[in-house]
Amino acid sequence: MVSSNDVQRLFLQAVLSRRIMTREVALKLWEKCVDAVKAANDALEIEFSGDRNSWDEFVSSINDALNPMHMEFAHMSDEITGKEMCALVNRKGDEVAQLATEYSALEITYFKAVLHQIVTAPNEAFCISSMAALRETNNLNMTKSQAEVVLSSFVAKGWLVKSKRGRYSLSLRTLMELLPYLKSTYPNNLLECTICMEVVTRGISCYTNNCHTHLHAHCFEKYRRRSQNCPTCQANWSTEANARKLDKIGEAAYKEGQDGHRRRPLREPSDSDEDDEDGDAEPSQASQSQPSQSQPSQSQPSGTQRRKKKAVREEDMEVDEDEEEDEPKPEPEPRRTQKRKTRR
Repeated sequence: MVSSNDVQRLFLQAVLSRRIMTREVALKLWEKCVDAVKAANDALEIEFSGDRNSWDEFVSSINDALNPMHMEFAHMSDEITGKEMCALVNRKGDEVAQLATEYSALEITYFKAVLHQIVTAPNEAFCISSMAALRETNNLNMTKSQAEVVLSSFVAKGWLVKSKRGRYSLSLRTLMELLPYLKSTYPNNLLECTICMEVVTRGISCYTNNCHTHLHAHCFEKYRRRSQNCPTCQANWSTEANARKLDKIGEAAYKEGQDGHRRRPLREPSDSDEDDEDGDAEPSQASQSQPSQSQPSQSQPSGTQRRKKKAVREEDMEVDEDEEEDEPKPEPEPRRTQKRKTRR
């Protein structure tokens, strides 16, 4: 029997077939689902309204049903276009399990390595070159030609974005579907938009020292229409000169040469690391104790050396007896040696 709950079922089926869509498309799908259910059962009184409140209520009811399955119909603004996008995502937060149905364990490991280099890129660039991405195969059982194919697949399936300059960055799909993983793994690297409170990987930052204002490009344009000051430190952004001083976030912040060094993934110290530290400490202690044992042998002269020194001292005494008594102090040893040679 057709019921009003079938609207949600039809809507979720339509969403699964499209994965990511604009809010306008999602509204149109909702409307078509309502029409289809009403056509199957004229007795049902289901109203469709495209206003924001009705849409939010519908999404809330869907998420209540999805919550036990750790799923969510989420929305996020596209950083490039500024359009509100919607998608059905996994909120379980078990790392990158969403890729398990599409890629092998080795390919997922490679994706995580590339992801780490992107998120930890210097200067808030949030992008890496193709050379830097291929360099991650050095620690994996994967050739660079295989990595090129996998990278192309990541781009084709919407997990990464490749710019015209050949640089890889995070896609909208990655930000939406892997957000719990990103936040738990990189809490100190991700930036948050001061206006919409969403993650920022493309946009601008305030130039004032210790000001943590970060804005998407589209949020910045909307904000400047009503205010010319920084929302946090109130710096004046109205003049052209000050507007040019705003720091960039994303590929525009990339500086030549910053891909030259690989950022190592963070990991907890293991027991083997502690053993290595203890092993390193033992040789150093041994090396410190070894000189102390050898010092006595160096300070104790041999019998031959003692006899030579005694003979020298006796000869010096003979020379000193011949010197004048009114001399204020004995002459230097080299001159005494010359006197001994003269007497001989």
